[in-house]
Amino acid sequence: MDIIPVIDLKGGHVVLARGGARHLYAPIETPLASSSRPHEVIEGFLSLHRFRKIYIADLDAITGAGGHAAIIAALEAEFPQVEFWVDSGRATESHAAAWLAQNRGALIIGSENLADLETAPRLAAEPRRILSLDFRGDEFLGPLDLMTNPARWAQRIIVMSLAKVGAGSGPDFARLDQIRAQAPTHDLYAAGGVRDADDLRRLEAANIAGVLVASALHNGRIGAAELRGLDPQNKRGAEAPL
Repeated sequence: MDIIPVIDLKGGHVVLARGGARHLYAPIETPLASSSRPHEVIEGFLSLHRFRKIYIADLDAITGAGGHAAIIAALEAEFPQVEFWVDSGRATESHAAAWLAQNRGALIIGSENLADLETAPRLAAEPRRILSLDFRGDEFLGPLDLMTNPARWAQRIIVMSLAKVGAGSGPDFARLDQIRAQAPTHDLYAAGGVRDADDLRRLEAANIAGVLVASALHNGRIGAAELRGLDPQNKRGAEAPL
């Protein structure tokens, strides 16, 4: 199972995300970094573990208040060993194609940004495109016909529970089970609510392909020892990557 750290970018800083109330997010204070600058926070994550993927939510781009294209390009150059998964609010095929032509990572297509299925970017059979099915509580954020049309979904799907982000209330296992029933052969990634290594082990046992984590890394409830124990290379007997 992939464990994928998350950074939320707003105004050039990594901010502390909680409950999806983006207008209230403030620059993060974390023992992993001396500032909220993106490259320092990423270095802090990599001091815990050799993460292969890192998720970036460009909140300014998502909300139409600018964006961090230059910062993301610089991060891709500074950390060539990391595959960045980026949600930058791309909501049409032309915008998605342009982003993929300029960046080497994977593009997150968030359902909350989509107006309808007709203008949405292509997802099926597009390996560098990942669909985020976004929920706030029981409310699905996006075109309702997307939720009932798994044939239009990407192979990789993030199940994003915005109300659980930063809340430490546990993953939304019921929602994951619902999406699994709709798409039994897809790769599911859980986002929101992860508290500790027990949650990670339960997600792994449920055959979840990966999980997005931030708060539990910053507060130390998931540390280097827990990450070593969950690393698939370590389970095969390889030396744990640090």
